[in-house]
Amino acid sequence: MKLVTYTYAGATQLGIIQNDNIWPTQQLNSALPNNMLAFLQGGESIMELAKTIDQQLKINPNLAVPIKVAEVKLEAPVPNPTSCRDGYAFRQHVAAARRNRGVPMIEEFDQYPIFYFTNHNAIQGPGEIYCMPDHFQKLDFELEAAIVIGKKGRNITAAEADNYIAGYMIMNDMSARTLQMEEMLLNLGPAKGKDFSTVIGPYFVTADELESYKVPAKAGHVGNSYNLAMKCWVNGVLVSQGSVGDMDWTFAEIIERCAYGVDILPGDVIGSGTVGTGCFLELNGTGLLNDKSFKPQWLQAGDVVEMEIDGLGRLSNTICEEASNFSILKIKKNQA
Repeated sequence: MKLVTYTYAGATQLGIIQNDNIWPTQQLNSALPNNMLAFLQGGESIMELAKTIDQQLKINPNLAVPIKVAEVKLEAPVPNPTSCRDGYAFRQHVAAARRNRGVPMIEEFDQYPIFYFTNHNAIQGPGEIYCMPDHFQKLDFELEAAIVIGKKGRNITAAEADNYIAGYMIMNDMSARTLQMEEMLLNLGPAKGKDFSTVIGPYFVTADELESYKVPAKAGHVGNSYNLAMKCWVNGVLVSQGSVGDMDWTFAEIIERCAYGVDILPGDVIGSGTVGTGCFLELNGTGLLNDKSFKPQWLQAGDVVEMEIDGLGRLSNTICEEASNFSILKIKKNQA
């Protein structure tokens, strides 16, 4: 099943999507909530009811009158997550980024998965991303997958953690690298380099839709793994590709650490971290390492960033400038 949050005729609501058609959940069955957070908090009974209706629609799409995707504005599938964490699951990305900085691979990466909290109030879906002047100081995309937690849990083992995943999405963990790097010199963060926008969408996809992509987790790891091709284009040029199956730490193992001594809740969003080659920071570093004349690339106003993951759809955003010249870098560092 695929779910979308969308705005139509001035109202934002939840719907089941198949191909180019959206059916409002409330129109399908009054027991189904019309927003994602209430849907997830409804538990397994609501999820199973929706899946049953989804199957019925595949047989008979005339159960209710659909709305065409072209007529709506797609929002973030989970527009108000209860929290948003981002992991660090792809060894290739970590190793390449450290190699490009001239430092060895950190051995702790292979001992335990880590994550950081980002701003769950800055979640966005498809469409425009407005950035301040300081964000354009090495503005970057990050190609990731994400999960949404479907039920409350605490002290969950990796062996049982996949049962807590309600759905999957594409994530673009937007990054302002100059802000990020200056604050991390103080061994705290990332914060201001990340908290202005995290993009998820376009759909929320349940695990049964991905069954044909399932592959074994890497040796020594526990949890579901999916061979989902990941791609990113900037202005129509393919700049990154990888696979969700390349995750060294599974989402189940990340959940195990997230839920240790603390509750995870329906509506929590957890990202995978960046796939290998999945950001300009890594691509620029590798380019300069191999060719001193390489010209680094960063996102600019007007750029269109498109991400695609097998089974999860295609997420498109346009980078825009805020109408402001306010700069905290100039205030704090007197930068020109």
